[in-house]
Amino acid sequence: MRLGQRVCVATLLLLAPAAFGQTLIREDRTVASDSAEGWAMRYFAGTTLMTSFGETPQLTPWRWSAALELGSIPHLSDEQQHVGFGGSKREDFNKSPVFGRLRLALGLPGEWVAEVGFTPPLQLAGSQARTVFAGAIGRRLIDGEPFSLSVRALGQLGKVDGDITCPRGISGGFDASNPLGCVVPSQDTFTADYYGVDATAGWSTGPWQLYASGGIVRARLEVQVDAFVGLTHDRSKIKSNSNLPWLTFGARYAFDPRWSAGAEMLYVPLDARRPPDAPTVSDPLWSVRGQLRYAFD
Repeated sequence: MRLGQRVCVATLLLLAPAAFGQTLIREDRTVASDSAEGWAMRYFAGTTLMTSFGETPQLTPWRWSAALELGSIPHLSDEQQHVGFGGSKREDFNKSPVFGRLRLALGLPGEWVAEVGFTPPLQLAGSQARTVFAGAIGRRLIDGEPFSLSVRALGQLGKVDGDITCPRGISGGFDASNPLGCVVPSQDTFTADYYGVDATAGWSTGPWQLYASGGIVRARLEVQVDAFVGLTHDRSKIKSNSNLPWLTFGARYAFDPRWSAGAEMLYVPLDARRPPDAPTVSDPLWSVRGQLRYAFD
């Protein structure tokens, strides 16, 4: 065999695994809200909830305010990260420790207030918000001293990318840390869309405001896997649709008529089955949140 033929044969042999690596796998399925996968999707959807951060602000028509808010994303244990394949495979969920949002509020006629929230597409610890937009409209039903009651309708369209199925730290190596044979970091997409309502009761005394709120949204959640595992390209899609309730307790302090700061505790009740045939256990989300707001003239 001549040298040129030998080179061609060797090239084909080297390219053969890559060709097999394009074998497409797609297993689309809908999971229960208390399954390991459903719990994880509801947990992280909860971290994106655009809570009220107190009673609906008093904004005269066309006056507006801007706010910056951050919420903690608690570190998950090894058991909580065993989600894939019904809870047998460990995923990498400990990405960004916080979720942030910029929020604008605009006063409307009739004492209504409209809000728009946006999470910038910043890459942090292997995850990146692609398009996370939220909105709300509400008003005070009771506006007295010291008590107030506010209601809102709210919704969100959100997508976040991350190397969840095949983390960057283990991909490429074929050892105990990479049992499935992840070739490169995955490019998975988590979709968290929801719509719902909430209500907030507030008590004001001087510059301080104490409040408690509760709400519920209908969440349409989805994970689009995009992972090269061994000789396959996994493009499976996992969905979970369910109601997602929450409670918050917090306080806000007004430094002056324009500047104020708020802090709250978010509680999202969640149940999980680990493994699938085990009894349901409570595994809620607790998140500490803060907001800094400025009202323009």
